[in-house]
Amino acid sequence: MNDYDETTAFLGDWGRFQQIVFFLLCVSTIPNGTGVLSIIFVAAIPSHHCMIPDLNLTQEWRNAVIPVTVVDGKEELSKCSRYKLDVVRNLSAQGLIPGRDLNLTDLEQESCLDGWSYSKDLYQSTIVSEFDLVCSEQWKQPFTSTVYFLGVLVGSFFSGQLADRYGRKPVFFITVAAQMIFTFLQVFSPSWTVFIILSFFSGLGQISNYISALVLGAEIFTGHVRVLYTSLGVCLFYALGYMILPLIAYLLRDWKSLMLAVALPCLLYIPLWWFIPESSRWLLSQGRVEEAEAIVRDAAKQNKVKAPQVIFKRFDADEKKTRSEKEEHHTVFDLIRTSNIRLTTIIFSILFFTFVTGYYGLSLNSAQLSADPYISCFISGAVELPGYISCWLALRYLPRRPFLSFTALLGGVSLFFIQLVPPTLSEVSVTLEMLGKYAFTTSSTLLYTYVAELYPTVLRSTASGTCGTFSRFGICISPFLFQLRVYFKYLPYIILGSLAVVSAFAIVFLPESFGKPMPETIDQMHKRERLKFPCITRKAKPEPAMFLESQL
Repeated sequence: MNDYDETTAFLGDWGRFQQIVFFLLCVSTIPNGTGVLSIIFVAAIPSHHCMIPDLNLTQEWRNAVIPVTVVDGKEELSKCSRYKLDVVRNLSAQGLIPGRDLNLTDLEQESCLDGWSYSKDLYQSTIVSEFDLVCSEQWKQPFTSTVYFLGVLVGSFFSGQLADRYGRKPVFFITVAAQMIFTFLQVFSPSWTVFIILSFFSGLGQISNYISALVLGAEIFTGHVRVLYTSLGVCLFYALGYMILPLIAYLLRDWKSLMLAVALPCLLYIPLWWFIPESSRWLLSQGRVEEAEAIVRDAAKQNKVKAPQVIFKRFDADEKKTRSEKEEHHTVFDLIRTSNIRLTTIIFSILFFTFVTGYYGLSLNSAQLSADPYISCFISGAVELPGYISCWLALRYLPRRPFLSFTALLGGVSLFFIQLVPPTLSEVSVTLEMLGKYAFTTSSTLLYTYVAELYPTVLRSTASGTCGTFSRFGICISPFLFQLRVYFKYLPYIILGSLAVVSAFAIVFLPESFGKPMPETIDQMHKRERLKFPCITRKAKPEPAMFLESQL
């Protein structure tokens, strides 16, 4: 099979066709940046304490009815208990003054029987204040994010296989629609149970459309434009959505309004169906040569270049030879069928789990970095910009394997050092955490491109979705990750740092893809550089003539 990039080289890399598709696909990722991390504000926990009903109490007793507790060396009002109101009312009627006439620590306490009073200094409302997800129900707050990310997990797993079977374009638009519809319906949730059920279905579309757009663009664009798109284009627009999120949340302050602001802009993407084409590379892998040629001829017309009379001549000549592979429906089991693909898939699964767990764990923790969660979230989003730029430069000029290993090691070491910083130097701790966020952002971004470059067209979406599924397991536990601070303050950083260091060493066993063409068939992937220990050198076997020709 002739090299696709070489066959379509007459189009050029950056004509009007590529510019339109590039911009539209990039813009489609903005709702991913605002939507997937909107849970930071939607499920934020406002300051709260037990509700005090309207009783005949003196001002001294009304101020003292909530016990004072010490948390991390600071005094604050108890969130889940109060002094028994019957006792307090009797003492107030007797004219006794708390703290002077009696010791408050001797009084009996009770739970918040009348509900809670929530501060509105930062948030007008969140699902925590809406459904009282505090105290004995506090586990529901991180579990809400977990259910949402379970939907992301399921969507990522199946969307990749569906895209390889039915096409990139229909799966992309279906997942965008699922993201929009179910996010909109969440606004009208009458209970927490209904909210998390809808969250699951909303998660089916989130990230799945991001991966579909990434694969679609990676197969449409060629040369440096492909690198620019996969490492910088979609990522910068995702980061733009991420940075817009705290601004929208700050202006609205209400979880229902925020979810509407996240969902409704997706309506603008419906007309894109007529402007974004199917991947002609995928159509060729399915033997649909006429459709692929029609798309390329339309692109040539937009770019004002003349297309050859027969574009995919050599594809036609090879069609009979490769018909059985084109007509075969590949599944996830093809990712473990041979030792070469199996080991590559296992390593990528570990890397996806590590980098995406670190990325989302640190992102969800961003609201805790300072007293103002809106500024903290913006900083966390802004840190991604140099990460994406670094990834773009590395993909253009550096081999994938050593750079990815370096960034993983950088992230792990940065998080390890946080526990060595004195409490008085909180700025240094925040800087190290943001350095770790930069490293995880860069690594996870490069990882998607690395997968697209190693796996063949017939398995590319399946591989991206399946390996990405393991990252969703990490996302599902990330809301609970920083809850481990109750056992040891630095335990979350130690866990993430350890995973990153292990991943840095696992990367050296991957094949290198820098400067090599994207494989079209499984056979071509098998003929890439075999996995081996770095310290062991073996005599390279000669490549078959046809595959060598495709690399020229």
